[in-house]
Amino acid sequence: MYGLARPLLFAMDAERAHDLGLRALDVAWRSGAASLLSKVPAPLPTRAFGLEFANPVGLAAGLDKNGEHIDALMALGFGFVEIGTVTPRPQDGNAKPRMFRLPSQKAVINRLGFNNAGVDALVRNVERADRKGALLGINIGKNKDTPNEIADGDYMYCLSRVYELADYVTVNISSPNTAGLRELQEEQTLRRLVGTLREEQERLGAKHGRRIPMLVKIAPDLSDPDIEACARVLTEMEVDGVIATNTTVSRIEVEGVRGADEAGGLSGKPLMGRSTTVLRMMRTRLPESIPLVGVGGILSGADAVTKMAAGATLVQCYSGLVYRGPGLIKECVEAIRRRKFAPSGGPLPPAA
Repeated sequence: MYGLARPLLFAMDAERAHDLGLRALDVAWRSGAASLLSKVPAPLPTRAFGLEFANPVGLAAGLDKNGEHIDALMALGFGFVEIGTVTPRPQDGNAKPRMFRLPSQKAVINRLGFNNAGVDALVRNVERADRKGALLGINIGKNKDTPNEIADGDYMYCLSRVYELADYVTVNISSPNTAGLRELQEEQTLRRLVGTLREEQERLGAKHGRRIPMLVKIAPDLSDPDIEACARVLTEMEVDGVIATNTTVSRIEVEGVRGADEAGGLSGKPLMGRSTTVLRMMRTRLPESIPLVGVGGILSGADAVTKMAAGATLVQCYSGLVYRGPGLIKECVEAIRRRKFAPSGGPLPPAA
Protein backbone atom coordinates (compact mmCIF):
# COMPACT_ATOMS: atom_id res chain seq x y z
CA MET A 1 0.00 0.00 0.00
CA TYR A 2 2.84 2.43 0.77
CA GLY A 3 4.17 1.90 -2.73
CA LEU A 4 0.92 3.32 -4.07
CA ALA A 5 0.95 6.32 -1.72
CA ARG A 6 4.63 7.22 -2.08
CA PRO A 7 4.40 9.03 -5.48
CA LEU A 8 1.68 11.27 -4.06
CA LEU A 9 3.67 12.01 -0.93
CA PHE A 10 6.87 12.67 -2.89
CA ALA A 11 5.00 15.18 -5.06
CA MET A 12 4.45 17.32 -1.95
CA ASP A 13 6.75 19.44 0.16
CA ALA A 14 8.59 17.02 2.47
CA GLU A 15 7.26 18.45 5.73
CA ARG A 16 3.69 18.58 4.44
CA ALA A 17 3.99 14.95 3.32
CA HIS A 18 5.36 14.07 6.76
CA ASP A 19 2.31 15.57 8.48
CA LEU A 20 -0.15 14.05 6.00
CA GLY A 21 1.45 10.63 6.35
CA LEU A 22 1.04 10.70 10.12
CA ARG A 23 -2.59 11.77 9.87
CA ALA A 24 -3.27 8.97 7.38
CA LEU A 25 -1.57 6.51 9.74
CA ASP A 26 -3.88 7.61 12.55
CA VAL A 27 -6.93 7.10 10.33
CA ALA A 28 -5.73 3.62 9.37
CA TRP A 29 -5.15 2.71 13.02
CA ARG A 30 -8.52 4.00 14.23
CA SER A 31 -10.33 2.19 11.42
CA GLY A 32 -8.54 -1.09 12.13
CA ALA A 33 -6.74 -0.99 8.79
CA ALA A 34 -3.20 -0.62 10.15
CA SER A 35 -2.46 -4.24 9.22
CA LEU A 36 -2.76 -3.22 5.55
CA LEU A 37 0.23 -0.92 6.01
CA SER A 38 2.56 -3.31 7.79
CA LYS A 39 2.58 -6.92 8.92
CA VAL A 40 3.62 -7.06 12.56
CA PRO A 41 6.69 -9.27 12.96
CA ALA A 42 6.69 -12.25 15.28
CA PRO A 43 8.29 -11.44 18.65
CA LEU A 44 12.07 -11.41 18.91
CA PRO A 45 12.57 -10.57 22.61
CA THR A 46 15.65 -8.45 23.25
CA ARG A 47 16.95 -7.17 26.59
CA ALA A 48 18.75 -3.85 27.03
CA PHE A 49 18.98 -1.23 29.80
CA GLY A 50 17.12 -3.61 32.12
CA LEU A 51 14.11 -3.61 29.77
CA GLU A 52 12.65 -6.31 27.55
CA PHE A 53 11.74 -5.23 24.04
CA ALA A 54 9.31 -7.24 21.89
CA ASN A 55 11.86 -6.91 19.10
CA PRO A 56 15.07 -4.88 18.61
CA VAL A 57 13.77 -2.52 15.89
CA GLY A 58 12.57 0.90 16.97
CA LEU A 59 11.48 4.26 15.63
CA ALA A 60 14.02 7.06 16.00
CA ALA A 61 13.05 10.39 17.53
CA GLY A 62 11.88 13.18 15.24
CA LEU A 63 8.95 11.58 13.46
CA ASP A 64 6.47 12.18 16.29
CA LYS A 65 7.84 15.15 18.19
CA ASN A 66 4.79 15.73 20.39
CA GLY A 67 3.70 12.15 21.05
CA GLU A 68 0.48 12.64 19.06
CA HIS A 69 0.66 9.35 17.12
CA ILE A 70 2.03 6.86 19.64
CA ASP A 71 -0.61 4.16 19.31
CA ALA A 72 -0.71 4.24 15.51
CA LEU A 73 3.08 3.98 15.34
CA MET A 74 3.25 1.14 17.86
CA ALA A 75 0.65 -0.77 15.82
CA LEU A 76 3.15 -1.00 12.93
CA GLY A 77 5.23 -3.57 14.80
CA PHE A 78 8.09 -1.58 16.32
CA GLY A 79 9.70 -2.99 19.45
CA PHE A 80 9.98 0.57 20.76
CA VAL A 81 8.95 4.04 19.68
CA GLU A 82 10.93 7.14 20.63
CA ILE A 83 9.08 10.47 20.60
CA GLY A 84 10.45 14.02 20.77
CA THR A 85 12.74 15.87 20.82
CA VAL A 86 10.76 17.87 23.38
CA THR A 87 11.81 21.11 25.09
CA PRO A 88 10.53 22.78 28.27
CA ARG A 89 8.69 25.55 26.40
CA PRO A 90 6.96 25.35 23.00
CA GLN A 91 9.01 26.58 20.07
CA ASP A 92 8.31 26.98 16.37
CA GLY A 93 11.67 25.75 15.12
CA ASN A 94 13.40 27.19 12.08
CA ALA A 95 11.78 28.95 9.14
CA LYS A 96 10.14 26.86 6.41
CA PRO A 97 10.98 25.19 4.10
CA ARG A 98 13.14 23.13 6.41
CA MET A 99 12.90 19.53 5.22
CA PHE A 100 14.19 18.25 1.87
CA ARG A 101 14.48 14.90 0.10
CA LEU A 102 17.39 13.74 -2.06
CA PRO A 103 15.63 10.83 -3.78
CA SER A 104 18.59 9.74 -5.90
CA GLN A 105 20.57 9.27 -2.68
CA LYS A 106 17.69 7.94 -0.55
CA ALA A 107 18.45 10.78 1.83
CA VAL A 108 16.70 13.53 3.77
CA ILE A 109 17.98 16.89 4.98
CA ASN A 110 16.17 18.61 7.83
CA ARG A 111 16.72 21.79 9.77
CA LEU A 112 13.53 21.65 11.80
CA GLY A 113 15.15 22.98 14.97
CA PHE A 114 13.31 21.16 17.77
CA ASN A 115 9.89 22.39 16.66
CA ASN A 116 7.49 21.10 19.30
CA ALA A 117 4.54 22.08 21.48
CA GLY A 118 6.51 21.87 24.74
CA VAL A 119 6.85 19.17 27.35
CA ASP A 120 3.47 19.80 29.00
CA ALA A 121 1.66 19.07 25.73
CA LEU A 122 3.72 15.92 25.18
CA VAL A 123 2.93 14.70 28.70
CA ARG A 124 -0.80 15.12 28.06
CA ASN A 125 -0.53 13.15 24.81
CA VAL A 126 1.41 10.31 26.46
CA GLU A 127 -1.12 10.12 29.29
CA ARG A 128 -3.92 9.63 26.73
CA ALA A 129 -2.14 6.89 24.77
CA ASP A 130 -2.86 3.17 25.24
CA ARG A 131 0.78 2.21 24.50
CA LYS A 132 0.21 -1.41 23.50
CA GLY A 133 2.88 -3.65 22.02
CA ALA A 134 6.01 -1.51 22.30
CA LEU A 135 8.11 0.41 24.80
CA LEU A 136 8.21 4.21 24.79
CA GLY A 137 11.31 6.37 24.76
CA ILE A 138 11.13 10.13 25.24
CA ASN A 139 13.87 12.32 23.75
CA ILE A 140 14.58 15.58 25.60
CA GLY A 141 16.44 18.75 24.62
CA LYS A 142 16.87 22.41 25.47
CA ASN A 143 15.11 25.49 24.14
CA LYS A 144 17.14 27.33 21.51
CA ASP A 145 17.27 30.54 23.57
CA THR A 146 18.61 28.78 26.66
CA PRO A 147 22.38 29.41 26.95
CA ASN A 148 24.53 26.30 27.16
CA GLU A 149 25.80 27.48 30.55
CA ILE A 150 22.37 26.80 32.06
CA ALA A 151 21.21 24.09 29.66
CA ASP A 152 21.19 21.54 32.47
CA GLY A 153 18.10 23.28 33.86
CA ASP A 154 16.14 22.60 30.66
CA TYR A 155 17.19 18.96 30.57
CA MET A 156 16.46 18.46 34.26
CA TYR A 157 13.01 19.99 33.89
CA CYS A 158 12.12 17.76 30.95
CA LEU A 159 13.56 14.70 32.69
CA SER A 160 11.43 15.33 35.79
CA ARG A 161 8.26 15.91 33.72
CA VAL A 162 8.51 12.77 31.59
CA TYR A 163 10.16 10.46 34.12
CA GLU A 164 7.06 8.58 35.29
CA LEU A 165 5.72 8.17 31.74
CA ALA A 166 8.81 6.95 29.87
CA ASP A 167 10.28 3.48 29.59
CA TYR A 168 13.57 5.24 28.88
CA VAL A 169 14.71 8.83 28.33
CA THR A 170 17.21 10.03 25.71
CA VAL A 171 19.33 13.14 26.23
CA ASN A 172 19.76 14.82 22.83
CA ILE A 173 22.98 16.83 22.71
CA SER A 174 23.75 16.12 19.07
CA SER A 175 21.18 17.78 16.80
CA PRO A 176 22.91 20.12 14.33
CA ASN A 177 19.82 22.33 14.07
CA THR A 178 19.98 24.14 17.41
CA ALA A 179 22.88 26.60 17.44
CA GLY A 180 25.64 25.55 19.84
CA LEU A 181 23.92 22.35 20.99
CA ARG A 182 26.73 20.06 19.88
CA GLU A 183 29.15 22.01 22.07
CA LEU A 184 27.55 20.12 24.96
CA GLN A 185 29.50 17.06 23.74
CA GLU A 186 32.83 18.72 24.67
CA GLU A 187 34.45 16.62 27.39
CA GLN A 188 34.22 18.85 30.45
CA THR A 189 30.82 20.26 29.49
CA LEU A 190 29.54 16.75 28.86
CA ARG A 191 30.86 15.56 32.22
CA ARG A 192 29.06 18.35 34.07
CA LEU A 193 25.79 17.91 32.18
CA VAL A 194 25.61 14.13 32.35
CA GLY A 195 26.78 14.14 35.95
CA THR A 196 23.99 16.54 36.90
CA LEU A 197 21.40 14.49 35.02
CA ARG A 198 22.62 11.23 36.54
CA GLU A 199 22.14 12.70 40.01
CA GLU A 200 18.64 13.82 39.04
CA GLN A 201 17.91 10.39 37.55
CA GLU A 202 18.82 8.70 40.83
CA ARG A 203 16.83 11.24 42.86
CA LEU A 204 13.75 10.69 40.69
CA GLY A 205 14.21 6.93 40.88
CA ALA A 206 14.19 7.06 44.67
CA LYS A 207 11.19 9.38 44.68
CA HIS A 208 9.08 7.26 42.33
CA GLY A 209 10.36 3.84 43.34
CA ARG A 210 11.31 3.05 39.75
CA ARG A 211 14.60 3.67 37.97
CA ILE A 212 14.16 4.80 34.36
CA PRO A 213 17.15 4.24 32.03
CA MET A 214 18.80 7.36 30.60
CA LEU A 215 20.55 7.24 27.22
CA VAL A 216 22.72 9.83 25.48
CA LYS A 217 22.49 10.47 21.72
CA ILE A 218 25.73 11.45 20.01
CA ALA A 219 26.68 12.99 16.66
CA PRO A 220 28.37 11.20 13.75
CA ASP A 221 30.66 14.18 13.18
CA LEU A 222 32.81 13.73 16.27
CA SER A 223 36.54 13.43 15.63
CA ASP A 224 38.32 10.30 16.81
CA PRO A 225 39.74 12.11 19.90
CA ASP A 226 36.26 13.44 20.67
CA ILE A 227 34.83 9.92 20.46
CA GLU A 228 37.53 8.76 22.89
CA ALA A 229 36.67 11.58 25.30
CA CYS A 230 32.94 11.03 24.95
CA ALA A 231 33.28 7.31 25.66
CA ARG A 232 35.46 8.06 28.67
CA VAL A 233 32.91 10.45 30.18
CA LEU A 234 29.91 8.21 29.50
CA THR A 235 31.74 5.28 31.07
CA GLU A 236 32.66 7.32 34.16
CA MET A 237 29.10 8.58 34.50
CA GLU A 238 27.69 5.04 34.07
CA VAL A 239 24.97 6.05 31.62
CA ASP A 240 22.49 3.31 30.75
CA GLY A 241 22.99 3.42 26.99
CA VAL A 242 24.20 5.38 23.96
CA ILE A 243 22.43 6.09 20.68
CA ALA A 244 24.79 6.36 17.72
CA THR A 245 24.10 8.52 15.81
CA ASN A 246 22.18 11.68 15.01
CA THR A 247 22.22 13.30 11.56
CA THR A 248 25.39 14.66 9.94
CA VAL A 249 26.43 18.10 8.69
CA SER A 250 28.90 16.51 6.30
CA ARG A 251 28.06 16.50 2.59
CA ILE A 252 30.95 14.34 1.41
CA GLU A 253 28.68 11.47 0.38
CA VAL A 254 26.28 13.71 -1.56
CA GLU A 255 28.64 16.31 -2.98
CA GLY A 256 27.29 17.77 -6.20
CA VAL A 257 23.81 16.31 -5.76
CA ARG A 258 20.97 18.74 -6.37
CA GLY A 259 19.67 20.06 -3.07
CA ALA A 260 22.61 18.77 -1.05
CA ASP A 261 23.73 22.30 -0.20
CA GLU A 262 20.65 22.90 1.95
CA ALA A 263 21.64 23.54 5.57
CA GLY A 264 20.66 20.99 8.19
CA GLY A 265 21.28 17.42 9.23
CA LEU A 266 21.62 14.77 6.52
CA SER A 267 20.09 11.35 7.15
CA GLY A 268 19.34 8.26 5.12
CA LYS A 269 21.63 6.05 3.05
CA PRO A 270 24.62 8.47 2.89
CA LEU A 271 24.83 8.43 6.70
CA MET A 272 25.17 4.64 6.97
CA GLY A 273 28.95 4.44 6.68
CA ARG A 274 29.94 7.17 9.12
CA SER A 275 27.26 6.40 11.69
CA THR A 276 28.28 2.74 11.70
CA THR A 277 31.95 3.67 12.10
CA VAL A 278 31.12 5.79 15.14
CA LEU A 279 28.96 2.96 16.50
CA ARG A 280 31.81 0.48 16.10
CA MET A 281 34.31 2.86 17.72
CA MET A 282 32.01 3.45 20.68
CA ARG A 283 31.47 -0.29 21.13
CA THR A 284 35.21 -0.88 21.44
CA ARG A 285 35.54 1.94 23.98
CA LEU A 286 32.51 1.41 26.19
CA PRO A 287 32.05 -1.43 28.67
CA GLU A 288 29.59 -4.16 27.70
CA SER A 289 27.33 -2.91 30.50
CA ILE A 290 26.44 0.10 28.31
CA PRO A 291 24.34 -1.12 25.34
CA LEU A 292 24.32 0.76 22.04
CA VAL A 293 21.44 1.68 19.76
CA GLY A 294 22.47 1.86 16.10
CA VAL A 295 20.70 4.43 13.93
CA GLY A 296 21.56 6.17 10.69
CA GLY A 297 21.13 4.89 7.15
CA ILE A 298 19.08 1.73 7.69
CA LEU A 299 17.17 1.12 4.46
CA SER A 300 17.13 -2.69 4.48
CA GLY A 301 17.29 -5.71 6.72
CA ALA A 302 20.94 -6.12 5.71
CA ASP A 303 21.66 -2.61 7.00
CA ALA A 304 20.10 -3.50 10.36
CA VAL A 305 22.29 -6.61 10.55
CA THR A 306 25.34 -4.46 9.77
CA LYS A 307 24.52 -2.28 12.76
CA MET A 308 24.17 -5.33 14.99
CA ALA A 309 27.50 -6.69 13.76
CA ALA A 310 29.10 -3.34 14.61
CA GLY A 311 27.96 -3.65 18.20
CA ALA A 312 24.35 -2.48 18.43
CA THR A 313 21.89 -4.26 20.70
CA LEU A 314 18.94 -2.34 19.23
CA VAL A 315 18.46 -0.38 16.01
CA GLN A 316 16.25 2.52 14.96
CA CYS A 317 14.82 3.70 11.63
CA TYR A 318 13.47 7.01 10.38
CA SER A 319 14.52 8.12 6.89
CA GLY A 320 14.39 4.51 5.70
CA LEU A 321 10.65 4.59 6.39
CA VAL A 322 10.30 7.56 4.02
CA TYR A 323 11.78 5.53 1.17
CA ARG A 324 10.71 2.00 2.08
CA GLY A 325 7.55 2.42 4.11
CA PRO A 326 6.43 0.43 7.18
CA GLY A 327 7.38 -2.90 5.57
CA LEU A 328 10.97 -2.05 6.49
CA ILE A 329 10.20 -2.83 10.15
CA LYS A 330 9.42 -6.51 9.64
CA GLU A 331 12.24 -6.86 7.11
CA CYS A 332 14.74 -5.65 9.71
CA VAL A 333 13.35 -7.86 12.47
CA GLU A 334 13.46 -10.94 10.26
CA ALA A 335 17.00 -10.21 9.07
CA ILE A 336 18.16 -9.86 12.68
CA ARG A 337 16.33 -13.07 13.59
CA ARG A 338 18.12 -14.99 10.80
CA ARG A 339 21.45 -13.61 11.97
CA LYS A 340 20.74 -14.49 15.60
CA PHE A 341 19.80 -18.07 14.86
CA ALA A 342 22.20 -18.79 12.00
CA PRO A 343 24.58 -21.69 12.70
CA SER A 344 27.86 -20.41 14.10
CA GLY A 345 30.15 -19.56 11.26
CA GLY A 346 27.58 -20.62 8.68
CA PRO A 347 25.82 -18.51 6.07
CA LEU A 348 22.57 -16.78 6.87
CA PRO A 349 19.50 -18.51 5.44
CA PRO A 350 17.83 -16.60 2.60
CA ALA A 351 15.06 -14.14 3.32
CA ALA A 352 11.55 -15.56 3.26
